[in-house]
Amino acid sequence: MIPTTRRTLLRTAAGATLAAAATLLAGCGKKAEAPAAAAPASAAASAAAPAPLKIAFAYVGPVGDGGWTFAHDNGRKAIEKEFGNRVVTSFVEQVPESADAERVFRDMASQGAQLIFGTTFGYMEPMLKVAADHPAIKFEHATGYKTAANMRTYDSRTYEGAYMAGIIAGKMSKAGVVGVVGSIPIPEVIRNINSFTLGAQSVNPKIKTKVVWVNEWFNPPKETEAAQSLINQGADVLFQNTDSSAVLQTAAKNKKLAFGWDSDMTAYAPEAHLASAIINWAPYYIKATKEALEGTWSTGGVWWGVKEGAIDIVSINAMVPAETQEQVAKVKAGLKDGSFQIWKGPIIGQDGKEVLAAGAVADDKFLGGVNFYIKGVEGKVPAGK
Repeated sequence: MIPTTRRTLLRTAAGATLAAAATLLAGCGKKAEAPAAAAPASAAASAAAPAPLKIAFAYVGPVGDGGWTFAHDNGRKAIEKEFGNRVVTSFVEQVPESADAERVFRDMASQGAQLIFGTTFGYMEPMLKVAADHPAIKFEHATGYKTAANMRTYDSRTYEGAYMAGIIAGKMSKAGVVGVVGSIPIPEVIRNINSFTLGAQSVNPKIKTKVVWVNEWFNPPKETEAAQSLINQGADVLFQNTDSSAVLQTAAKNKKLAFGWDSDMTAYAPEAHLASAIINWAPYYIKATKEALEGTWSTGGVWWGVKEGAIDIVSINAMVPAETQEQVAKVKAGLKDGSFQIWKGPIIGQDGKEVLAAGAVADDKFLGGVNFYIKGVEGKVPAGK
């Protein structure tokens, strides 16, 4: 699939093929001619074949980021593989979380998209506006919380991958200090920082987590600077909630350890890579497309994790002790069958007060509103978040 520009959003492989054929005939001194009339039976069969469903994706980063957007684009490719010529997909990359996103969504709608995916939190309000003006189009918003009759939300339980990474970090940190490069201080990211810390504390209760915020999802220079700052503060294992491989590569340059995030980042720095907490968007994207094709699509919200095959931790480095790998595998199995809960009390907040009572299990409403650090995380949640 060749990426579309914002001016030429939707193209079909068939159109490109016809253009190439016309050029070839012209080069031979021949004129491209319309195909001969098909037999009535063939014509009837052709007329009965439905037009492909046009699906468009808006990405916040480049498809080659190796992380978040790369994972979403793998999901788009899975749609093409699953449904073949029943669908036509396109994407626009590096769409800012601003008014410009609204323009891109309107462009997609005007060019015939019937199912539109917006793949970052900041697209929520722009997508709501466009959805209101195009009730016949189905809109899907990743990581948001607002819906409409023709707009639903979908998300992945990234905190599950963060917790499993934390188990490894807690074992592999010799300093007892781990660091996190945070993107934007919304509940999703704060929840991941806390979950990573809970995982680390399950191995080493004395572990400390330092955080540096970059206030962007994808900015390799800022991510590099933040990672170096954490190393300078004594962190010897780094984690991230940003989209590039910069944190892992910075760890490698400093002979420290780190994780991949959203996609398998082993190749960027295998000597420093402990594991990658990944998202597999394919199951959800296939489900949503199938519903759109079959006319069963409906609004609402979906939040999938290990249980549904959306979250995993992969490519665990051989340097991680076998017993730690076994512990991760046990947690993964428990998340899959529901026997293990990450957010189960007692959990103490950074201020020393209990945020979850002993034996209590956080529900999705609680998890969706996490705006505090747990005990062991240093610093303050940025004001106003």
